[in-house]
This record gives sequence, structure tokens and C-alpha cells, in this order.
Amino acid sequence: MRIIVFSDTHGNFSAMHKIFKRNNSADCFVFLGDGLDELEDIKAIYPDKKILSVSGNCDFGALRPSADVALIGGMRVFYTHGHRYDVRYSTAKLKAKAKELGAKIVLFGHTHCRHYEYTGQGVYILNPGSAALPRDGLAASYAFIDITPNGIMCAHVDL
Repeated sequence: MRIIVFSDTHGNFSAMHKIFKRNNSADCFVFLGDGLDELEDIKAIYPDKKILSVSGNCDFGALRPSADVALIGGMRVFYTHGHRYDVRYSTAKLKAKAKELGAKIVLFGHTHCRHYEYTGQGVYILNPGSAALPRDGLAASYAFIDITPNGIMCAHVDL
């Protein structure tokens, strides 16, 4: 199973659309907020795609929560924009929430910086970076997660 994770498009429909065109065969897309307006346009173009999303701190008036949990490919996934978990400073609150929820995969955005971490407790923590406005000196990006019988693999992809 392939999951595409992206975040922080901030009005850049073109960047979001490019992710969908490149990954048309993906099983699931997870958007981590700050761009829900363009996500609605994408959903109209790709009505059959499984798309999960949360709101970000710049998705003003959004009715979606800023965090959620889903079972994807047999794995419990906790996904959040991250601003309510102090992700600019550390991933400690995310790790605590993952433990509380029994999540094996944690996804977050907000920082516009790529991040990948595998904890000693068997939890994968991933930030795809920003698909439009990276702040880490790298290219705009998204990420993928492959869940296979042999394990989980995560990687960032330059947009």
C-alpha cells in the first residue's frame, strides 16, 4: 500500500495537482493542512481517490479537526497539522500522543521542514515538508509511505 503525504500548499493549487498527477496509482493521500481550499478543488478532479485531511493554523474557518487517527494498510496512523503539538520545538508531544493512541505512524506538517524519525518504540514520525513554501533550504516536497508485508518504508520526494 502506498500513502502520499503532503502539507502546507498555502494556495498553490498547481503544486498540489502535480502531486496527484505524479502519484495517480497511490492508495491513499493524506493532507496535513494549510491549503484546504485547493484540496476541495482537487477532490472535484479526483472524486474516487481516498483523501484524508486535517486543518492547519492558516485554514481559517475550517470545520475539520487539526488532528485525526485512521487505520491505513493495517497500521494506526495519527496525523495532524502539528501547531497544537509544539512541533517547531520538538516531537516529544507527538511521541506521547502516538503512545497514547497506539499509533505506529505519526504525520505532521506546520514547520515547512522535512523530518523523518524512527523511534525505539517502533513509531515512524514523518513531516513531508512543504509542497509550496519550504523553509529548510531544500526543494518543495512531499513524502510517501509504503506499507508492505516486509515492513514500512518512508521517503521524501522533491516536487
